[in-house]
Amino acid sequence: MEIAMVGLGRMGGNMARRLLRGGHQILVFDRDPGAGAPLRGEGARVLESLAAVAGSLASPRHVWLMVPSGPPVDGAIDELLPLLAAGDVLVDGGNSRYLDSVRRADACRARRVHFVDAGTSGGIWGLEEGYSLMVGGPAEAVASLRPALETLAPAPDRGWGHVGPSGAGHFVKMVHNGIEYGMMQALAEGFALMEAKGEFRLDLHQIAEIWRYGSVVRSWLLDLTSRALEPDAGLEKIAPYVADSGEGRWTVAEAIELGVPAPVITQSLIQRLQSRDHDGLAFRLLAAMRQQFGGHPVKRAP
Repeated sequence: MEIAMVGLGRMGGNMARRLLRGGHQILVFDRDPGAGAPLRGEGARVLESLAAVAGSLASPRHVWLMVPSGPPVDGAIDELLPLLAAGDVLVDGGNSRYLDSVRRADACRARRVHFVDAGTSGGIWGLEEGYSLMVGGPAEAVASLRPALETLAPAPDRGWGHVGPSGAGHFVKMVHNGIEYGMMQALAEGFALMEAKGEFRLDLHQIAEIWRYGSVVRSWLLDLTSRALEPDAGLEKIAPYVADSGEGRWTVAEAIELGVPAPVITQSLIQRLQSRDHDGLAFRLLAAMRQQFGGHPVKRAP
C-alpha cells in the first residue's frame, strides 16, 4: 500500500524502512530537511512539506504521524486536516495521551477524516524484530491499514490488534508503559540487592545470563539488562538519573481516577523521581535499560 510517514526520528525512520522492505510505497517528510536523505536511497520518496504529502498521495490517503506527543501532534493535524478529504486516514503512532487522541478523533470526524491512534512499542529494535501495535479507531480505517500493520508487526497474525474505538490504542499503550515501569523496577532492585551482598562477589552479568534461559523471570527486559551489564557490571559510567516520558504518570493518574489500586506502578514512578537525588546501582540500571530498549539518552557519571 501507499503510506506517508511524517516524522523521521529513530523510530519513525525505522518504521518507514520496515514498510519499504515489505514492498510498500513510502513517502516521507520531516521538519529537518536532511532527515529523509538516507531513506531516499532505500526507495522512499522524500517530500518537502505537509502540503506536498497530501498532494502526492492517491485517495484515500494514509498519513502516519511519528512526531513528539503534545503540541507537535496538534500542529501537524491542524496543518494536515484542511488538506485531507473525506475517507482519508490519519494515524498517530507516537506516545500521545489517550484523552488527546479522543479529542483529535472528534476534530477529524467533523471533517469526515478517520483518526487512528496506534500505540507503538518496539523501540530501537523494531526494525528487525517488528513492532507491537495497539490500534484504536474506526473499524473501516483500521482495516484499510491492515497491510501496513501486518508488515510492521513481528508477524502478520501476531503482535498487533484493533483494541477498541478512538483513544483505546493509546490507553492500552499507556498501561503497557506503566507495567514496564514496574517490571524494570523489580529487576533493578533485585540486581542492586545482589550487588550489596559483597562477600559473595556475585557476577551480575553471569546471573542475568543464567536467568535468561528457563527462568520464570526470563523476558526481553532481562535480555537487555544482560546486555547493559556485560561491558560494565557496576554501570559506573552511567549517572543514577532515571527520566520518565510521562506515560507512567498518566497511568497512575488514571488508576486514581478509576479507583483501581496500582501500588507497584505508582511506587516505580516515585522511585524514578527519587533517583534524581540519590545514587545506587538500581537507578543506574533503570537508566541503562531505557537506553537499551528505546535508545533514550543517559546522563554520564562525572
